[in-house]
Amino acid sequence: MNRLARVRETCALVAVRFRPLGLLCLVVPGMASCGTPSADVSWADHDPNNSERLDHSEWQALLDTYLITDDPSGVNLVDYAKLQGNDADQERLAGYIDYLQELDPRQYAKDVQMAYWINLYNAVTLRVVLDEYPVESIKEIHEGLIPGTGPWGDVHAMAAGEPLTLDNIEHDILRPIWQDNRIHYAVNCASMGCPNLAPEAYTADNLERLLEQGARDYVNHVRGAELLDEAFGVVSSIYYWYHEDFGDSEAGVLEHLRQYAEGDLAEQLRDFDGSLDHEYDWSLNAPSTP
Repeated sequence: MNRLARVRETCALVAVRFRPLGLLCLVVPGMASCGTPSADVSWADHDPNNSERLDHSEWQALLDTYLITDDPSGVNLVDYAKLQGNDADQERLAGYIDYLQELDPRQYAKDVQMAYWINLYNAVTLRVVLDEYPVESIKEIHEGLIPGTGPWGDVHAMAAGEPLTLDNIEHDILRPIWQDNRIHYAVNCASMGCPNLAPEAYTADNLERLLEQGARDYVNHVRGAELLDEAFGVVSSIYYWYHEDFGDSEAGVLEHLRQYAEGDLAEQLRDFDGSLDHEYDWSLNAPSTP
């Protein structure tokens, strides 16, 4: 079995493949954004003088109980079945989301805001999957007529009385306001190909550490980047769907990968001058059923 076959077998990859990177601008089902995100300026306000912190302890308790961080795949998995069988913890999840939705994040400092939006996105995503579980992929969950489009364009959240979609949170708020490509490693799409759902709730105090760790973990896992030889590599489709966040070119993607790569990958990337393809696994980030 060659190296590429081993990668595919290990990760059970569902391929979505295009090249070249510099020419890509696609509308991918469930990934509606392509090009520079458009900021919803109404959410850009913040209060730098407010030192108050938000309480994410309920989210942390749920992560401690239902997030599996030692799976051999290297992907953090969610035990949806276990959570679905615990009414009290389902209420805890609903209560945490309600707590966030009743707040106006614009009243807080910017780091508190960023943690707020990331945790809201991830908690709402978990609830969206939980409400429809069992499913093989989050892309099966949608309110529109087109199958496989996923829940991202449907209203599932609210903040300060304003209804929001997951796309709103990621592409109209987080990406354009913060302009930090590490956001892609923080928001979790409940899929095996996605960066890990962090085992810690995001807070203003751990934000930078978790963003850095998320980037480093993903880049150094085969679903993030794998160079198959000196002339060809396979990377996550994230770097293609959102190439404008990674230098808007294949060279920019490679520069980003070099920033976080370690060990053999770092050595391979040092002189890599080949081409990149990309893949993504949309299967649900749940443990296999016996």
